Amino acid sequence: MTSGLGDTGLLAPGWAGSAAASATSDAAYLRALLDAEAALTRAQAALGLAPDEAATAVAEAAGGGFDMRSLAERARAGGNPVIPLVADLTRAVGEEFGPYVHRGATSQDILDTAAMLVAARTLDLVLADLVRTAGILARTAAEHRDTPMPGRTLTQHAVPTTFGLKAAGWRALVLDARDRVRTVRESLPAQLGGAAGTLAAFGAYGAGDPAALPGAYARELGLRAPDVPWHTLRTPVADLAGCLAFTAGALGKIAEDVLTLSRTEIAEVAEGSGGSSSAMPHKSNPVRSTLIASAARRAPQLAATLYGSMAAGDERPAGAWHAEWEPLRDLLRLTGGAARDAVELTGALRVRPGAMREHLDLTGGSIISERLSAELAPVLGRARAKELLTRLAAEGRPLAEAPELAGADLDPTHYTGSAGALVDRALERR
Repeated sequence: MTSGLGDTGLLAPGWAGSAAASATSDAAYLRALLDAEAALTRAQAALGLAPDEAATAVAEAAGGGFDMRSLAERARAGGNPVIPLVADLTRAVGEEFGPYVHRGATSQDILDTAAMLVAARTLDLVLADLVRTAGILARTAAEHRDTPMPGRTLTQHAVPTTFGLKAAGWRALVLDARDRVRTVRESLPAQLGGAAGTLAAFGAYGAGDPAALPGAYARELGLRAPDVPWHTLRTPVADLAGCLAFTAGALGKIAEDVLTLSRTEIAEVAEGSGGSSSAMPHKSNPVRSTLIASAARRAPQLAATLYGSMAAGDERPAGAWHAEWEPLRDLLRLTGGAARDAVELTGALRVRPGAMREHLDLTGGSIISERLSAELAPVLGRARAKELLTRLAAEGRPLAEAPELAGADLDPTHYTGSAGALVDRALERR
């Protein structure tokens, strides 16, 4: 027999138990909806459109308990949970001040605003984790600035590189994600327009300047004041989609590299504490990387739904707006979980310079054929130099056995180019 209600993340270990999961839970959305309703009454009171006592009464009632299961079931009748919530909140406020609940607003005003509140609270968590990850990677890159390893292109050894340069590249992506998330976080707007985005009802209720109300509302919530109501102008949601999908993909790049480099036959890195197998006691699976990679694969499709909802008709849409709710929450959760896992992954990553050095010799020196080709060209001619090196590689012969290369520097650790200088340059970024 099982028990418990709500979305616990049983099939979503990538975000289950994370701070982002709490910030996007049904309870968190309900809290944001109630915060939006209370702020609306406070904003009207601040402009003299409602008594202060009404704002106090709504705020106190909004702090009480509401039956989420009942709200969810009753939402079907009107197509969104704001309608039954307004009914319950009005009842809780009481007869004297109940008429000030939700006055002049439409359901989309409250639900859009609540979504921005949830997004803002979740992005704050994501930002903190990205900053932590970037700091860890800066230290890793500096420590391994000159740690040589095989560079790989199209799955094969290419030329030598350094692990420091790889880690610096990871950090650059994390900083790119940080900057995008920060920009979007600062731009999240409140939503207030009334039935068709004209603010007409607020004028009907006595507002001398209804256009001043959205700014007052936004200030109450710590969100940006919208230039115009954006019921069918979905830039804020599209921007969220973009920065979240980018962040998941950036972290996914790190995960994919770790998954490759931690293969048994490569073993150049390992997760600090891998996951166990239900059947094979010897295994230590790269679970953090696996979950981040999973998020990176799902995020673009969720973002695509949000981008598709930009084609929202009329002054308020049927279907387009409704299609955003679940994928936006999923995207916030996935990215928040991936950011959490990235801190753990990078913080406990074990780097194995010995394995990296050993693998540089796997091709018998061919990994530096690019440099040798350049050095032999003036002596043998470009075509003959390339033919020689290609033949030696195909035969699997160590380059040291070729008389043409007698006395040549065949140490692959001497051919990492400007990797060290590039690491230094990358670490200047803050």
